[in-house]
Amino acid sequence: MNVTRENIDDVNAVIKIIIEKTDYEQAVKDVIKDYKQKASIPGFRPGKVPTGIIQKRFGKAILAEEVNKVLSQNLSKYIVEEKLPILGEPLPNEKLQKPIDFDKDEEFEFVFDIAVSPEIQLTLNKKNKYKYHVIKVDDEMTDQQVEMIASNFGTNKPVEEVADKANVRGDFIQLDSEGNEVGEDGINPKGVLLAVDMIKDEAIKNEFIGKKKDDTLVFEPVKAFENRKEVGHMLNIPHEKAEELDSEFKYTITEITQFEKAEVNEELFKKAYGENTEIATVEAFREKVKEDIAKNLAHSSDHKFTLDARDTLVEKTEITLPEAFLKRWLLTKNNELTEEQLENDFDNFMKDLKWQLIKDTLIKENELKVTEEEAMVLARQITFSQFNQYGMYNMPDEQLDQFAKMMLDKEEEKERIYNKLYEDKVIGVVKEKVSIKEVEVTKDEFNEMVK
Repeated sequence: MNVTRENIDDVNAVIKIIIEKTDYEQAVKDVIKDYKQKASIPGFRPGKVPTGIIQKRFGKAILAEEVNKVLSQNLSKYIVEEKLPILGEPLPNEKLQKPIDFDKDEEFEFVFDIAVSPEIQLTLNKKNKYKYHVIKVDDEMTDQQVEMIASNFGTNKPVEEVADKANVRGDFIQLDSEGNEVGEDGINPKGVLLAVDMIKDEAIKNEFIGKKKDDTLVFEPVKAFENRKEVGHMLNIPHEKAEELDSEFKYTITEITQFEKAEVNEELFKKAYGENTEIATVEAFREKVKEDIAKNLAHSSDHKFTLDARDTLVEKTEITLPEAFLKRWLLTKNNELTEEQLENDFDNFMKDLKWQLIKDTLIKENELKVTEEEAMVLARQITFSQFNQYGMYNMPDEQLDQFAKMMLDKEEEKERIYNKLYEDKVIGVVKEKVSIKEVEVTKDEFNEMVK
């Protein structure tokens, strides 16, 4: 076995591996012996097939497989032992690789191109100035969040008569073309809930307004809602039947409710932030809401800072990459990728690769590590935010831990969380080493910047 490397430049090299007969001969003999014991060939008893026949039938394939095993093992071993930080994977050299003849050759020469990750010199000091955009939390944003929390904990309360935002429950009875009740053969669902503001036909909607319990209305559901699929679901009938429906129905109101937001008082404070909350006044509640908004907006500010820092570092850091090799590797790796698609997306690929190399450099230089505890904390925060989106602000710790653990049990989610934590630590290093200038902006101004 002979392995050599020739460096073409700082980021391209050629590895040549010469595999001699002694490197694979015994392995081939062992496999042929195993084939001889197991092969089932007509005219021969099991284990009695002559070696020559095994060699003739399977020898070339066995030789090729064993030589490739030796090649793969020693190529990987060489890269590890030489501590070569390669990009992508080794590719056969298109000019130097000679044809391989497993029928005649006893010595085999393989030549590979490799791309070597460049050494990166980063200069981060207080002379570097970075902007950090802080989004101002104004009264309007606080009002909207308070309204949303009050809505999340609101309830439907009984009312005397139908208003435009009311919900009504009632019984349908199908009518024939002459306005008579169809009876048991008709469509007569009971206790059907309707949202008045969802009725599309204004005339029918206006008929509901002012009605009271036990009042009746006659209307066509299809005309009222202008959606046969929705009507089919409402009347609990098959889709095909809903497509043909053109009947009027009598609807008798059995219940009227109106959604009311929760009052902004101590009861709401406890529902939103737990029974043990110390919030006792509207002012304190609004201040807490404002703090929560600021925390959420800080994630947006952090995200923009990360993008800005990435763009700046990628632009200002001199990184030479083996573009020709990388294009060839990407086309080899993805058979569905066309050259046109590659050219269109290559700049973005290069930008992402440079950023990854910059992150790897900062991680190594600053000996950054991510612990399992840190991953659990982030998974828990993500879970908590997801529950918040559905208005669930007071989830038990045990339940949050359970969902967080389930998230980390999924390899793809776990990798995403670890990558996020490493990137956060890298950005933390950048913040420590450069000068940060905070700039306060409105939410509209911020949204315009991140379009």
